[in-house]
Amino acid sequence: MTNVDQFESMFRSASREVFRYEHINFASALVITDLDTAQAKKFGAKMRQFLTLADADNKIQWRDVAGSEFQTAGELLSLIESAKPDLICTYRNLHSSAWRWPYSLGAHVDLLTQHTDVPIMLLPHPQAEKSAAHACKDTDTVMAIADQLTGDDRLVNYALRFVDPKGKLWLTHVEDDATFERYLDAISKIPTLDTNTARVALREQLLKEPREFIESCIETIRSDGINTTIENLVQFGHHLSQYQKLIQEHEVDLLILNTKDEDQLAMNGMAYALAVEIRHIPLLML
Repeated sequence: MTNVDQFESMFRSASREVFRYEHINFASALVITDLDTAQAKKFGAKMRQFLTLADADNKIQWRDVAGSEFQTAGELLSLIESAKPDLICTYRNLHSSAWRWPYSLGAHVDLLTQHTDVPIMLLPHPQAEKSAAHACKDTDTVMAIADQLTGDDRLVNYALRFVDPKGKLWLTHVEDDATFERYLDAISKIPTLDTNTARVALREQLLKEPREFIESCIETIRSDGINTTIENLVQFGHHLSQYQKLIQEHEVDLLILNTKDEDQLAMNGMAYALAVEIRHIPLLML
């Protein structure tokens, strides 16, 4: 390695992504159900109770949508385009009996997650009886996860908007160990690269960047007078099983994740797997 390469590596290693705080505002929220009018209002009241802290200043205009207001996915999209909400609240397997089986989100929810840029608060189906004991009561414990947490200001800002100011926010980054080992196996076949050095240095760098970003999040919100406790969860593991373990271990009330993929129409692969598997707590899908 030349001196120029060494200097550039040192310079790049010293730089870090800095979190930029922005308060997320909601002017209106749409609570979409497939229930009759009375039950829709009841579900809407439950939703507002759950999100009391997110609407602490009572400025959100809530609208409860009964099942009779739409039948097809096209009618649902037209309803949303007309209402122009800042937040959509609904539950999995909307207008479907597939809630009996744990294999999908349902056609209506799949369409919502990809056709609209509006964040979707997804709850367990009210008839499925799959909710955790602590679910849908408060947002004392919130977890935000991302394939690449570093630099994801939007994800963190939404998490800060929903977590109880006196609660705990887990910022989580899991490096997939199988992918890591695959790259190391390729490195081991290149004579000019030392495998052991690469293993240690690459592992440290992959964990260093998200940890530094989380430190930046903590510094920034403290300077803005926000006292929410932020916990750092940066580690190696198998994505899906590790996230499931962490969510259960910390009794997470709300999981926040990105669902869009710029390169495809379908939902982000890991996000979809998590959304299907994590059925017992609410998800905020961005």
